Amino acid sequence: MNQLYIAALLALLALSGCSSKGYYKPEQVEGTWKHRSALSSPIVEVNSDAALLEDGKILTRNEALSYTLPQEYRLVGVSDGRIIGARIDGSLILADRTGEVKTFTLGKTVAAASVAGDHLAVLFANNEKAIYSVATAQQRYKEIGSPVTALDGRIANPYFLNDLVLFLTLDGKIDIVNTDSLELLRSIIVSSEEHFNNIIYFNVVDEILFAATSYRVLSLAEQEMRASYELRDVIFTKEGVWLSTKQGEVIALTPSLTLKAKKKFPFAHFLEMALHGEKLYLLEREGYLLEMSTSLEDLKVYEVDIDDGFVFASKEAIFVNDQRILLSE
Repeated sequence: MNQLYIAALLALLALSGCSSKGYYKPEQVEGTWKHRSALSSPIVEVNSDAALLEDGKILTRNEALSYTLPQEYRLVGVSDGRIIGARIDGSLILADRTGEVKTFTLGKTVAAASVAGDHLAVLFANNEKAIYSVATAQQRYKEIGSPVTALDGRIANPYFLNDLVLFLTLDGKIDIVNTDSLELLRSIIVSSEEHFNNIIYFNVVDEILFAATSYRVLSLAEQEMRASYELRDVIFTKEGVWLSTKQGEVIALTPSLTLKAKKKFPFAHFLEMALHGEKLYLLEREGYLLEMSTSLEDLKVYEVDIDDGFVFASKEAIFVNDQRILLSE
Protein backbone atom coordinates (compact mmCIF):
# COMPACT_ATOMS: atom_id res chain seq x y z
CA MET A 1 0.00 0.00 0.00
CA ASN A 2 1.26 3.49 -0.84
CA GLN A 3 3.07 5.44 1.90
CA LEU A 4 0.73 8.44 1.68
CA TYR A 5 -2.38 6.34 2.15
CA ILE A 6 -0.85 4.37 5.03
CA ALA A 7 -0.05 7.68 6.71
CA ALA A 8 -3.56 9.01 6.17
CA LEU A 9 -5.03 5.82 7.60
CA LEU A 10 -2.81 6.10 10.66
CA ALA A 11 -3.97 9.68 11.10
CA LEU A 12 -7.62 8.66 11.04
CA LEU A 13 -6.97 5.90 13.54
CA ALA A 14 -5.16 8.34 15.80
CA LEU A 15 -8.05 10.80 15.67
CA SER A 16 -10.60 8.09 16.41
CA GLY A 17 -8.50 6.98 19.36
CA CYS A 18 -8.74 10.43 20.92
CA SER A 19 -12.42 10.07 21.81
CA SER A 20 -13.37 10.98 25.35
CA LYS A 21 -14.80 8.62 27.94
CA GLY A 22 -17.84 10.88 28.25
CA TYR A 23 -20.06 12.90 25.96
CA TYR A 24 -20.49 16.64 25.64
CA LYS A 25 -23.72 17.88 27.22
CA PRO A 26 -24.47 21.61 26.97
CA GLU A 27 -25.92 23.39 29.99
CA GLN A 28 -28.58 25.03 27.83
CA VAL A 29 -29.88 24.41 24.31
CA GLU A 30 -31.63 27.19 22.39
CA GLY A 31 -33.53 24.79 20.17
CA THR A 32 -32.98 23.19 16.76
CA TRP A 33 -30.87 24.93 14.13
CA LYS A 34 -33.24 25.61 11.25
CA HIS A 35 -30.89 26.93 8.56
CA ARG A 36 -29.99 23.87 6.53
CA SER A 37 -30.53 22.22 3.16
CA ALA A 38 -29.54 19.09 1.26
CA LEU A 39 -26.57 18.69 -1.05
CA SER A 40 -26.99 17.08 -4.46
CA SER A 41 -25.03 14.04 -3.21
CA PRO A 42 -22.80 13.10 -0.25
CA ILE A 43 -19.21 14.20 0.20
CA VAL A 44 -16.77 11.42 -0.70
CA GLU A 45 -13.43 13.22 -0.29
CA VAL A 46 -12.05 16.23 1.59
CA ASN A 47 -8.68 17.97 1.49
CA SER A 48 -7.24 21.28 2.70
CA ASP A 49 -8.82 23.31 -0.13
CA ALA A 50 -11.98 21.57 -1.26
CA ALA A 51 -14.46 18.72 -0.98
CA LEU A 52 -15.59 16.33 -3.71
CA LEU A 53 -19.21 15.17 -3.95
CA GLU A 54 -20.23 11.76 -5.25
CA ASP A 55 -21.86 13.36 -8.32
CA GLY A 56 -18.63 15.15 -9.27
CA LYS A 57 -19.38 18.61 -7.92
CA ILE A 58 -16.56 20.28 -6.01
CA LEU A 59 -17.03 22.55 -3.00
CA THR A 60 -14.36 25.15 -2.30
CA ARG A 61 -14.20 27.72 0.52
CA ASN A 62 -15.89 30.23 -1.81
CA GLU A 63 -18.07 28.39 -4.33
CA ALA A 64 -19.36 25.14 -5.83
CA LEU A 65 -17.91 23.85 -9.11
CA SER A 66 -19.28 21.25 -11.51
CA TYR A 67 -16.56 18.91 -12.69
CA THR A 68 -16.22 15.13 -12.76
CA LEU A 69 -12.79 13.74 -11.98
CA PRO A 70 -11.77 10.77 -14.11
CA GLN A 71 -11.98 7.41 -12.39
CA GLU A 72 -9.16 6.62 -9.92
CA TYR A 73 -8.16 10.29 -9.60
CA ARG A 74 -8.40 11.87 -6.17
CA LEU A 75 -9.00 15.58 -5.67
CA VAL A 76 -5.78 17.38 -4.72
CA GLY A 77 -7.19 20.91 -4.72
CA VAL A 78 -8.45 23.92 -6.64
CA SER A 79 -5.76 26.45 -7.47
CA ASP A 80 -5.53 29.49 -9.77
CA GLY A 81 -8.95 28.62 -11.19
CA ARG A 82 -7.84 25.09 -12.07
CA ILE A 83 -8.78 21.74 -10.56
CA ILE A 84 -5.92 19.41 -9.66
CA GLY A 85 -6.40 15.65 -9.52
CA ALA A 86 -3.89 12.84 -9.05
CA ARG A 87 -3.67 9.07 -9.23
CA ILE A 88 -1.64 6.83 -6.97
CA ASP A 89 0.76 6.04 -9.84
CA GLY A 90 1.86 9.69 -10.14
CA SER A 91 -0.42 10.81 -12.96
CA LEU A 92 -1.66 14.37 -12.36
CA ILE A 93 -4.24 16.40 -14.25
CA LEU A 94 -4.99 20.13 -14.43
CA ALA A 95 -8.48 21.04 -15.61
CA ASP A 96 -9.71 24.59 -16.17
CA ARG A 97 -13.28 25.91 -16.30
CA THR A 98 -13.39 25.62 -20.10
CA GLY A 99 -12.90 21.86 -19.86
CA GLU A 100 -9.31 21.86 -21.09
CA VAL A 101 -7.28 19.14 -19.34
CA LYS A 102 -3.51 18.83 -19.15
CA THR A 103 -1.92 15.58 -17.97
CA PHE A 104 1.44 15.14 -16.23
CA THR A 105 3.20 11.80 -15.73
CA LEU A 106 5.25 12.36 -12.58
CA GLY A 107 6.08 8.78 -11.59
CA LYS A 108 5.56 9.26 -7.83
CA THR A 109 2.49 9.63 -5.65
CA VAL A 110 1.46 13.27 -5.17
CA ALA A 111 0.72 14.44 -1.62
CA ALA A 112 -0.11 18.08 -2.47
CA ALA A 113 0.07 20.47 -5.41
CA SER A 114 -0.77 24.03 -6.48
CA VAL A 115 -0.54 25.98 -9.71
CA ALA A 116 0.05 29.64 -10.58
CA GLY A 117 0.52 30.74 -14.16
CA ASP A 118 3.07 28.43 -15.76
CA HIS A 119 4.32 27.06 -12.43
CA LEU A 120 3.07 23.75 -11.03
CA ALA A 121 4.42 23.10 -7.52
CA VAL A 122 4.23 19.51 -6.30
CA LEU A 123 4.93 17.93 -2.93
CA PHE A 124 5.31 14.16 -3.25
CA ALA A 125 4.44 11.50 -0.69
CA ASN A 126 8.16 10.92 -0.03
CA ASN A 127 8.48 14.63 0.91
CA GLU A 128 10.29 15.51 -2.32
CA LYS A 129 9.50 18.94 -3.78
CA ALA A 130 9.39 19.89 -7.45
CA ILE A 131 8.34 22.70 -9.79
CA TYR A 132 7.17 21.99 -13.35
CA SER A 133 6.36 24.16 -16.33
CA VAL A 134 2.66 23.84 -17.14
CA ALA A 135 3.29 24.62 -20.81
CA THR A 136 6.05 22.05 -21.38
CA ALA A 137 5.49 19.63 -18.44
CA GLN A 138 9.25 19.80 -17.86
CA GLN A 139 10.66 19.69 -14.33
CA ARG A 140 12.44 22.94 -13.47
CA TYR A 141 13.27 22.39 -9.79
CA LYS A 142 13.71 19.39 -7.51
CA GLU A 143 14.72 18.92 -3.89
CA ILE A 144 14.80 15.68 -1.91
CA GLY A 145 13.13 15.85 1.50
CA SER A 146 13.41 13.81 4.66
CA PRO A 147 11.08 10.78 4.53
CA VAL A 148 8.19 10.56 6.99
CA THR A 149 6.41 7.54 8.43
CA ALA A 150 3.13 8.94 9.78
CA LEU A 151 1.07 11.94 8.68
CA ASP A 152 -1.97 13.89 9.71
CA GLY A 153 -4.46 13.31 6.89
CA ARG A 154 -4.84 17.08 6.42
CA ILE A 155 -2.00 18.02 4.06
CA ALA A 156 -1.61 21.67 3.07
CA ASN A 157 -0.97 22.47 -0.59
CA PRO A 158 1.98 24.66 -1.68
CA TYR A 159 1.34 28.40 -1.51
CA PHE A 160 2.32 30.90 -4.22
CA LEU A 161 3.27 34.42 -3.09
CA ASN A 162 4.44 36.75 -5.89
CA ASP A 163 7.65 35.17 -7.25
CA LEU A 164 7.88 32.66 -4.40
CA VAL A 165 6.42 29.25 -3.81
CA LEU A 166 6.19 28.09 -0.21
CA PHE A 167 6.33 24.31 0.11
CA LEU A 168 4.55 23.16 3.28
CA THR A 169 6.47 20.01 3.97
CA LEU A 170 5.53 16.70 5.53
CA ASP A 171 8.18 17.12 8.24
CA GLY A 172 7.00 20.42 9.72
CA LYS A 173 8.91 22.98 7.63
CA ILE A 174 8.17 25.80 5.21
CA ASP A 175 10.63 25.75 2.31
CA ILE A 176 10.64 29.03 0.35
CA VAL A 177 11.76 28.76 -3.28
CA ASN A 178 12.12 31.60 -5.80
CA THR A 179 10.31 30.63 -9.00
CA ASP A 180 12.62 32.77 -11.17
CA SER A 181 16.03 31.79 -9.84
CA LEU A 182 14.79 28.34 -8.74
CA GLU A 183 16.77 28.66 -5.52
CA LEU A 184 15.81 27.60 -2.02
CA LEU A 185 15.90 30.90 -0.12
CA ARG A 186 14.95 29.82 3.37
CA SER A 187 13.55 26.99 5.49
CA ILE A 188 11.38 27.78 8.50
CA ILE A 189 10.71 25.12 11.12
CA VAL A 190 7.13 25.11 12.39
CA SER A 191 7.35 21.96 14.49
CA SER A 192 9.82 19.14 15.16
CA GLU A 193 7.51 16.34 16.33
CA GLU A 194 8.55 12.84 15.28
CA HIS A 195 5.13 11.85 13.89
CA PHE A 196 2.08 13.63 12.42
CA ASN A 197 4.25 16.69 11.87
CA ASN A 198 3.10 17.83 8.41
CA ILE A 199 1.76 21.34 7.90
CA ILE A 200 -2.05 21.17 8.06
CA TYR A 201 -2.86 24.88 7.68
CA PHE A 202 -1.19 27.90 6.09
CA ASN A 203 -2.16 31.48 5.31
CA VAL A 204 -0.60 34.91 4.75
CA VAL A 205 -2.58 37.99 5.83
CA ASP A 206 -1.27 41.58 6.05
CA GLU A 207 2.35 40.38 5.75
CA ILE A 208 1.90 37.95 8.64
CA LEU A 209 2.73 34.35 7.78
CA PHE A 210 0.77 31.79 9.78
CA ALA A 211 1.20 28.01 9.76
CA ALA A 212 0.13 25.09 11.90
CA THR A 213 0.85 21.40 12.40
CA SER A 214 -1.26 19.16 14.63
CA TYR A 215 0.78 20.21 17.65
CA ARG A 216 2.20 23.66 17.03
CA VAL A 217 1.31 27.03 15.49
CA LEU A 218 3.70 29.63 14.03
CA SER A 219 3.12 33.35 13.44
CA LEU A 220 5.87 35.13 11.55
CA ALA A 221 5.98 38.89 11.03
CA GLU A 222 8.91 40.85 12.44
CA GLN A 223 9.49 37.97 14.87
CA GLU A 224 8.83 34.24 14.88
CA MET A 225 6.25 33.33 17.51
CA ARG A 226 5.24 29.74 18.32
CA ALA A 227 2.72 28.12 20.63
CA SER A 228 1.88 24.49 21.37
CA TYR A 229 -1.67 23.11 21.12
CA GLU A 230 -3.18 19.76 20.14
CA LEU A 231 -5.24 21.11 17.28
CA ARG A 232 -8.55 20.04 15.87
CA ASP A 233 -9.01 23.12 13.69
CA VAL A 234 -7.62 26.61 13.15
CA ILE A 235 -8.75 29.88 11.54
CA PHE A 236 -6.43 32.85 10.94
CA THR A 237 -7.44 36.37 9.87
CA LYS A 238 -5.98 39.87 10.32
CA GLU A 239 -8.20 40.20 13.41
CA GLY A 240 -6.87 37.12 15.15
CA VAL A 241 -6.54 33.37 15.45
CA TRP A 242 -9.14 30.87 16.63
CA LEU A 243 -8.31 27.30 17.58
CA SER A 244 -10.25 24.24 18.65
CA THR A 245 -8.30 21.52 20.43
CA LYS A 246 -8.53 17.81 21.11
CA GLN A 247 -9.18 18.67 24.77
CA GLY A 248 -12.47 20.40 23.89
CA GLU A 249 -11.08 23.93 24.15
CA VAL A 250 -11.89 26.93 22.00
CA ILE A 251 -9.10 29.51 22.08
CA ALA A 252 -8.84 33.07 20.74
CA LEU A 253 -5.38 34.52 20.10
CA THR A 254 -3.99 37.71 18.63
CA PRO A 255 -2.20 37.36 15.26
CA SER A 256 1.06 37.25 17.27
CA LEU A 257 -0.34 34.33 19.35
CA THR A 258 -1.01 36.23 22.58
CA LEU A 259 -3.90 34.58 24.44
CA LYS A 260 -7.12 36.63 24.40
CA ALA A 261 -9.70 34.14 25.66
CA LYS A 262 -10.24 30.43 26.24
CA LYS A 263 -13.28 28.27 26.95
CA LYS A 264 -13.35 24.59 27.84
CA PHE A 265 -16.24 22.31 26.85
CA PRO A 266 -15.83 19.03 28.74
CA PHE A 267 -15.80 15.94 26.49
CA ALA A 268 -16.50 18.02 23.37
CA HIS A 269 -15.22 16.59 20.09
CA PHE A 270 -15.33 19.35 17.49
CA LEU A 271 -15.72 18.18 13.89
CA GLU A 272 -15.40 21.54 12.14
CA MET A 273 -15.07 25.25 12.84
CA ALA A 274 -16.13 28.21 10.69
CA LEU A 275 -15.98 31.99 10.95
CA HIS A 276 -18.93 33.90 9.51
CA GLY A 277 -19.28 37.63 10.08
CA GLU A 278 -18.70 38.31 13.77
CA LYS A 279 -19.63 34.77 14.83
CA LEU A 280 -17.61 31.62 15.35
CA TYR A 281 -19.37 28.31 14.70
CA LEU A 282 -18.28 24.88 15.91
CA LEU A 283 -19.95 21.61 14.98
CA GLU A 284 -19.78 19.04 17.78
CA ARG A 285 -19.92 15.28 17.19
CA GLU A 286 -23.00 14.61 19.35
CA GLY A 287 -25.16 16.86 17.17
CA TYR A 288 -24.67 20.37 18.52
CA LEU A 289 -23.81 23.62 16.76
CA LEU A 290 -22.07 26.16 19.00
CA GLU A 291 -22.48 29.81 17.98
CA MET A 292 -20.03 32.12 19.74
CA SER A 293 -18.91 35.71 19.48
CA THR A 294 -15.35 36.04 18.24
CA SER A 295 -14.40 37.23 21.75
CA LEU A 296 -15.82 33.92 23.07
CA GLU A 297 -17.93 35.92 25.56
CA ASP A 298 -21.35 34.98 24.17
CA LEU A 299 -22.48 31.42 23.54
CA LYS A 300 -25.60 29.79 22.14
CA VAL A 301 -25.92 26.05 21.54
CA TYR A 302 -28.34 24.52 19.05
CA GLU A 303 -29.24 20.94 18.23
CA VAL A 304 -28.51 19.86 14.69
CA ASP A 305 -29.22 16.45 13.18
CA ILE A 306 -26.08 15.11 11.50
CA ASP A 307 -25.05 11.76 10.06
CA ASP A 308 -21.58 10.27 10.00
CA GLY A 309 -19.56 11.36 7.00
CA PHE A 310 -16.98 13.80 5.70
CA VAL A 311 -17.11 17.37 7.03
CA PHE A 312 -16.05 20.56 5.23
CA ALA A 313 -16.55 24.29 5.91
CA SER A 314 -16.93 27.17 3.48
CA LYS A 315 -17.43 30.86 4.22
CA GLU A 316 -21.19 30.37 4.27
CA ALA A 317 -21.85 26.84 5.54
CA ILE A 318 -20.62 23.70 7.23
CA PHE A 319 -21.19 20.57 5.11
CA VAL A 320 -21.66 17.14 6.65
CA ASN A 321 -22.13 14.07 4.49
CA ASP A 322 -25.05 15.18 2.24
CA GLN A 323 -26.23 18.15 4.33
CA ARG A 324 -25.49 21.88 4.21
CA ILE A 325 -25.70 23.70 7.57
CA LEU A 326 -26.09 27.35 6.65
CA LEU A 327 -24.44 29.94 8.91
CA SER A 328 -26.11 33.24 9.78
CA GLU A 329 -24.78 36.37 11.46
